[in-house]
Amino acid sequence: MKPHQLTVRFDPPPAPMRSGGLYTEAERARRDASVWTFVQGILAPLQFLVFLVSLALVLWCLATGEGAFAAAASVVVKTLVLYAIMITGSIWEKVVFGRYLFAPAFFWEDVVSMLVLALHTLYLAMLLLGLGTVTEQLAVALAAYASYAANATQFLLKLRAARLERPSYSPVAS
Repeated sequence: MKPHQLTVRFDPPPAPMRSGGLYTEAERARRDASVWTFVQGILAPLQFLVFLVSLALVLWCLATGEGAFAAAASVVVKTLVLYAIMITGSIWEKVVFGRYLFAPAFFWEDVVSMLVLALHTLYLAMLLLGLGTVTEQLAVALAAYASYAANATQFLLKLRAARLERPSYSPVAS
């Protein structure tokens, strides 16, 4: 490989991923000690609240034809909160698992997160470039929101699984 080339690995997690649970003891200790765990704990419910308000505004606009500016502004705010949680989540993943994205423990959540980011970014591009009608733009926002809801469900199930883990954890066998 030449020095200026960049290689990107996109390896799915091995199956079974771990015999002892979601985190090794070292990963759990890093997770519990990281300020980014706290940041994620604040941003995730904030994003969900912004999502609910924005969803209501988008649906109102689509149903009545009124409030297009408020709906658009709310989707922009939702997208900015999404970007913030994705950046801080990547930092958290690096601290806990040693890689910014696609750590085996959160591989599929990260894959779906890329779709969520792509759809939110598509909405922003459509809005800023004046592409499509308001209805078409908001349809993209709804697709982004559906993917976000699926992704949020993935993370909630993962958090529940982590809480249900036994207190004794075994590190990944080498």
